[in-house]
Amino acid sequence: MTLGAAVFAAAPPEPVKRGEAPHFNPVSYALDLLLPLVDLNQERAYDPVGLYQWFSYALIAAGWILVTVIAAAVARVLARR
Repeated sequence: MTLGAAVFAAAPPEPVKRGEAPHFNPVSYALDLLLPLVDLNQERAYDPVGLYQWFSYALIAAGWILVTVIAAAVARVLARR
């Protein structure tokens, strides 16, 4: 998450619709990419391009992996009871 915030702070993505996008916050944007079940209104408002787009895809994939691992751990703990 810190790496994502640093990358997008150095090169903020362009808004999808000028004048309608919320204020860009690199930490909120990285969290919005990383947490798939949370909507912070940043991911849909901004459009990264080039390598930054691929980096955003990597953050999204890492978020889904994180959620899957947490769900599996919770299921395992609940199965032991």
